[in-house]
Amino acid sequence: MSVVVHMVRDMPLSAHERQQFLAEPHVAALSVTAGPNRGPLTVPIWYQYAPGGLVWILTPPESRKAKLIESSGRFTLLVQRTTPTTRYVSVEGRVTDMRPSTEDEVGQMACRYLPADQVGPYIEFARHEHLIQMTPERWLSADLGSMGSS
Repeated sequence: MSVVVHMVRDMPLSAHERQQFLAEPHVAALSVTAGPNRGPLTVPIWYQYAPGGLVWILTPPESRKAKLIESSGRFTLLVQRTTPTTRYVSVEGRVTDMRPSTEDEVGQMACRYLPADQVGPYIEFARHEHLIQMTPERWLSADLGSMGSS
């Protein structure tokens, strides 16, 4: 069996395309510096974003990621997909707000990722999480085209 690899060229996304892609409900990889002589802490996370707005996440205030984000004052999110084409968007920026979340904010996050019958239990579970808001400053994005093989 032979595998044919198709060569593709990175095609950067326009500002509109990357904002629309980030607004979709992907699971992001969050990265934040973990200190000297350490790689970054990188964990999966749900996030909320509307084009042109701020990015926000929810996390327990005592979590390692919350403490590292508070210490560094910034973090990065990376979202990707592999079909119909391989596409990714990375956004990095400074923290502009860190506070207890509201029930409405927890509900928005739950509705973004969960079926309707699971929203209530998630709100109960996450009601004490904190909201961490980030202002996007640096973007990296591309559509790598079809990565199919035959």
